[in-house]
Amino acid sequence: MKKKYELPQLPFAYDALEPVISREIMELHHKKHHNAYVNNLNQAIVQWHEAESKGDLVGLTVAQKGIHFNGGGHINHSIFWQNLLPTDQGGGVLKDGTLKQEITHRYQTLEGMIEQFNSSAAALQGSGWVWLFYCNRRKTIGIMPCHNQDALQTLVPSLVPLLGIDVWEHAYYLQYKNARPEYLKNIWKVINWKDVQQRYDHARQ
Repeated sequence: MKKKYELPQLPFAYDALEPVISREIMELHHKKHHNAYVNNLNQAIVQWHEAESKGDLVGLTVAQKGIHFNGGGHINHSIFWQNLLPTDQGGGVLKDGTLKQEITHRYQTLEGMIEQFNSSAAALQGSGWVWLFYCNRRKTIGIMPCHNQDALQTLVPSLVPLLGIDVWEHAYYLQYKNARPEYLKNIWKVINWKDVQQRYDHARQ
């Protein structure tokens, strides 16, 4: 295998997002769940190469499913950590700029966008993610839910992920129990809008 994927370091301490997200959740989410996706991804890639060398089509198919699921988990979480920022460092604040202008144009207000985003996330059955994206084809932003660990850009290559919120139960259940809407209400207090703005600017280039 040419490259072994590794668990990225968090850009903040495990307790930095409290009280919105507890240290216990962040530590479990990063050290256990994300780390498992990385390890399983590396294992699936090895299995894929072994199956390819043997001409084992069934083995290739099985390994590809593992790459899709665990690779998506690694991609999604790597963006998610960068999308978060403690409130005392500016989390939750969207400054005036091109992204705010586009959100206002598309959804009238930031609150309107958040309301539509949260409605989509609350309605998502089972596990998954909801994304604010930029569409390279239509040159506009939008909102899209994805099931399980499907990575947005693998489903629709023209969509660039800007902001993703994890609605798997491991992202909130220890703190919020079955109250997903409460988790969705609070997480906007620790969104790293500077990172989202940078992704938006890069996508438009």
